[in-house]
Amino acid sequence: MKNNRRTLHTQALLLLPTILPVLVLSVAPIGYGLFLAFTNARAGNNLQFEFTGLENFMRLASDLAFLESLGVGLIWATAVTLIGLVISLLFAILLNGNFPGRSIFRSLAIIPWAVPPVVIALMWLLVYEPNSGLLNAVLKDTGVIDRNISWLIQPGFALPAAILVGVWAAIPQTTLVILAALQGVPRELEEAAEVDRANVVGVFRVATWPSIRRIVFAIATLDFISAFNNFSLVFILTDGSPGGAVRLPAIFAYQQAFQIGDFGYASAVGLAMVLVMSVLIGLAFRVIVRGGPDANN
Repeated sequence: MKNNRRTLHTQALLLLPTILPVLVLSVAPIGYGLFLAFTNARAGNNLQFEFTGLENFMRLASDLAFLESLGVGLIWATAVTLIGLVISLLFAILLNGNFPGRSIFRSLAIIPWAVPPVVIALMWLLVYEPNSGLLNAVLKDTGVIDRNISWLIQPGFALPAAILVGVWAAIPQTTLVILAALQGVPRELEEAAEVDRANVVGVFRVATWPSIRRIVFAIATLDFISAFNNFSLVFILTDGSPGGAVRLPAIFAYQQAFQIGDFGYASAVGLAMVLVMSVLIGLAFRVIVRGGPDANN
């Protein structure tokens, strides 16, 4: 018994350096944020606040600005996920083929993934710059437009322009995951489909897709979560402007906390985001489980 207790104590001490930072830097702030969501805490009053129950959440339900940001967040996340998934699937299929220089192209596909979101945003700001940006220059030279367009300022262009950046940033990771899944598909299945005289599309539908769809659904779920919770990329690009057209829920929460100083309400926004994502993740996992390759066995 004494030896077992010593072993347990030793194991606990060895785990402490790993667990302590998680408790201090993750668990404690999350718990404090959850607590603030039920208070009227504001900046500048020495954190003196009162417990207000569900008042912040009742306010959320009738706050058109929050509901608009939630809708923008869902549109943004859905568009980035679906468009990025289709392009990544095509890239992965191409990179899975046999052609000269395949390893070089696979290495190049990783480069955008290694670039920090802040650098990506600054780079695309230069591309979208109205007067000297690359995009306007190319479109004017080819005769597509006859005047400069403020891509990140005009309401009709801001959200699509931001979605394009989000897709560009998401493609590398998704491509690599799908490529790894494709390399795990048994060659025997594809050969059997080819024996049945299936064309390229038929081979993919009959042999390849059933083997990779669980992984595709899983990475799509992760991409959606990442896009919905995005802050730095869109904030640097647009700051949520114009008129809230690109104001994601995370940006709305930031503005409530650090521009208005309503920490309690901002915490409620964060908790609402968690609840929305929990529901969507639950639905996604049901799709993954039911849509797996062995689901019908």
